Amino acid sequence: MKLHSGKILRGLMDKKRLSNADVALAAGVGRTFISALVNGRRTSCTPAVAERIAERLDVPLDMLFDPRASAVSGRNIKENAA
Repeated sequence: MKLHSGKILRGLMDKKRLSNADVALAAGVGRTFISALVNGRRTSCTPAVAERIAERLDVPLDMLFDPRASAVSGRNIKENAA
């Protein structure tokens, strides 16, 4: 599922005083995975992970993720200009 914005995710985490590790534990992923979502290095995750993140933050799924969109790899890779 495609994340709307890492800034929104970080803002909700800050509001609830949750660290990357707190959210990662609830979502069943590593803290670096959450860091990558927050910082834009990843733009999506599986529906199950998205649901667990939203549940831990106590927000509706569609506040954080677009349930209709999913990136293939979930990585935001910049191409080098030749």
